[in-house]
Amino acid sequence: MAQQHPATPGASAAGPSIFGGQGQTSFNATPQLPSSSFASALTPASASSNNTYIMPNSPLKNRVPSDGYRPKVTRTLGQRPACLVNASVTYCGNNQIYAFGGFDQYTDEVYNHVLRLDLVSHQWTLVDNYGDIPGVRMGHTATLYKGDKLLVFGGENEHRTYLSDLIIFDLKTAHWTQPQVSGPIPKGRARHAAVLHEDKLFIVGGITGHDNYVLDDICYLDLKTFTWSRSWRFVGRFDHSAYIWSDRVWVFGGLSEDMDKVSDLWWLDLKGNPAFESPPHIGSMDRSGSVRSAVSPRPPYQASQSPVVGSSGYAANSRTPQVNTPSFHLKAYAPPAPGAISALKFVSGTNVPSQMQGIHFHVYSSGTLLDFVTPAATITSKECSLSALDLGSLRWQKLAEGREIFKSGYRWHYCTMNEDGTKAWLLGCPTEAGAIELGANGLEEYLSDIMEIDLRRYGFLGNNLTSEARTDMARPSLRTRTVEPPSRGLGADLARLFNKPPETGSGTDFVVTALSRDFDEDEVMGSALMHANESDEGSQTWLAPDAPTSPPIHVHRLILQARWPHFARLWASQMAEFQTKKMHIPEPYSVVKAFLYYLYTDRIDPTDDDAEENTMSDLSDVAGLLVMSNIYNIPHLRLLCVNRLSKELDVDHACIIWYCAGLANEEWLRKRAAGFSMTHWGRVVRTAGFQRLPRGALVELSQEVDTEGRVIGGDELDNMILDGVGGVGGRFGDGADSAASRRKESVSSSQTQMLETEEEDDDDGMEMS
Repeated sequence: MAQQHPATPGASAAGPSIFGGQGQTSFNATPQLPSSSFASALTPASASSNNTYIMPNSPLKNRVPSDGYRPKVTRTLGQRPACLVNASVTYCGNNQIYAFGGFDQYTDEVYNHVLRLDLVSHQWTLVDNYGDIPGVRMGHTATLYKGDKLLVFGGENEHRTYLSDLIIFDLKTAHWTQPQVSGPIPKGRARHAAVLHEDKLFIVGGITGHDNYVLDDICYLDLKTFTWSRSWRFVGRFDHSAYIWSDRVWVFGGLSEDMDKVSDLWWLDLKGNPAFESPPHIGSMDRSGSVRSAVSPRPPYQASQSPVVGSSGYAANSRTPQVNTPSFHLKAYAPPAPGAISALKFVSGTNVPSQMQGIHFHVYSSGTLLDFVTPAATITSKECSLSALDLGSLRWQKLAEGREIFKSGYRWHYCTMNEDGTKAWLLGCPTEAGAIELGANGLEEYLSDIMEIDLRRYGFLGNNLTSEARTDMARPSLRTRTVEPPSRGLGADLARLFNKPPETGSGTDFVVTALSRDFDEDEVMGSALMHANESDEGSQTWLAPDAPTSPPIHVHRLILQARWPHFARLWASQMAEFQTKKMHIPEPYSVVKAFLYYLYTDRIDPTDDDAEENTMSDLSDVAGLLVMSNIYNIPHLRLLCVNRLSKELDVDHACIIWYCAGLANEEWLRKRAAGFSMTHWGRVVRTAGFQRLPRGALVELSQEVDTEGRVIGGDELDNMILDGVGGVGGRFGDGADSAASRRKESVSSSQTQMLETEEEDDDDGMEMS
């Protein structure tokens, strides 16, 4: 049966990553956002109002194991914990699972015990721990960091006080430490989500306050400097799950601000936003340990310091009193998070798991969100399932029916997964009356059973995207045979033959050269425009004969002829290239190589399987590809380039993207890059891309600023921000009057990030299709 904290509405049976229930509840429409409209570009799909989409069903595609695999349930031994509510259960490598804290519904106690489960011996052990032992708590998060540390944040104690402290548990020494942090400490909260990305611990949502109101913010702690960022508005959720994939924060499920169980998927783009890519600069810690401002004495929000009451008496596992850090509460409404925010709601479908029934556990593996629908009081194993949501295509797929995974007679309370994304474990207990054990407080349920699910049996290669030889699945006679990596598609297979000399057996029979790497790039900034004016049927070797050329790029003539219409016309006309089997393209070597690689693979984004010399990830090269797509009229290449440049627009490449978008006649992208440059002008003018612009382009870019723009700073800037100018509008909308006011207040200083870009917010999430 689902366990609930007596005083917490909507409490779920386990930690922050689980929610389930029964009955029927109407879904609220997703708030309309000018999102990156990843969802709106999906086809085929039938769309209803308010950004609600009904996703088409997709076939099983033979993902169900054909060998009759079924996860095995094993009984554990030792000091088994009770089926605590809102504890943290984390796989920490070395075949060990750690459980910390939680609420015992049989004794009404909140704990701070540390327990370890050995997955080899299936033995539970109470861990003796030392140092700054945290107070009792539930609804916290415990995140594995660098393989040997657990980052415990937040939760609520036995007094129903919401905590905002960070405590680190060293798995090797069993010592707790509480680091000194700086910056605006976020509100105390519980039942939130935490996820790691590039040495930053992101905190999303949760509940707080005496009325258990739902938080809709996102912030992060820089783990290199232990500095908190400011808080931004994202999505109001608790008991949800969060993941990082493709430089985005993904949030799924949980309960909304109206206490409804939802099936919404939200995501926030992180890449290209200085706020996420650089350490926070809001505060720093001096030697005395006090927090001091690193910018203005008056930050763009009001912060008041109020103590957070820790546990009374002593911690349960030690004689060390627990003292919590203070919490800074935001009084002003937080601004929307920088970056494109998108949302998608799954309404119904054969393969779409209903979040209203059963107990759900969500984990992430291989770019896919997995949903374990486990038995509850209202549904049996037959009605359960394992489903997968591909985050690339946003399509659900049912991998297995409930009976193929879950045995009847068990209730599962927690789920954890290894970092590789290849195995998951469910922890629970039997449900038969005779299986409930007699404890010190009468009949109690313990985490007495564990079920291991090998996700490789369902076709998942793991988060490392490596193909392992599954010797445990092979027939005995094939156990010693070398397993070849599977094909990753025709383009990936052809890429292995790209730029290989003929003597290697690659079959290449044509040579392409470009401008040498040593060629002065300032002299070729306008070469693309000159190139575009050349006759489409003419020879490409129009540069001076002494122009330095690059090393040869070995390609296959048939691929160029089939994939590049311009080359096909040259070959049919028997131009000079037909006779010499050589061709020179007067563009930078890296851009030409990336262009030819696109002809082979039909993509411009590198993968882990690409050889280092074939990997193209510089936005300057993508900008050059955009120009070439315009020169040679290749619509698909143009689409890929525009999408990537708009999503990954950053300070270092803003000028290059603006310039190349003008050469390629991409007015929308040019306008967006110009607005971005004006917003971050102080940093943009110091980049190499800005310094390489021709003089005429510098003047033209400078004239992109609003005619009413002016440079402001100091108290005037602080007052404008505190008054809400551009602070809470943008992609969430705040009326025509505010929009008109923001247009009048647009400025050209690097201090005006929240003023200049409001007009462009409608385009922030645009994705070409």
